[in-house]
Amino acid sequence: MSKEAKPNDLRLKTPDELQTMLLGLRKTQFNLRFQRATGQTEGVGQVRQVRRDIARVKTIMAQKKTISSVASK
Repeated sequence: MSKEAKPNDLRLKTPDELQTMLLGLRKTQFNLRFQRATGQTEGVGQVRQVRRDIARVKTIMAQKKTISSVASK
């Protein structure tokens, strides 16, 4: 993911889309860690950006879960 994930865009996605996005971000994070370990890092800011995108996606997922549990009561 080369572009920052915007919270408003993430809120429009379904939980399945967010889960798929999270999986992709974690794979990207793994690859970047592997590149750093082998000295092949392309951009030093990418690791930070991916980590923040993962946090954004997880936050939106938690918010959606809270909203759905409150609405079902």
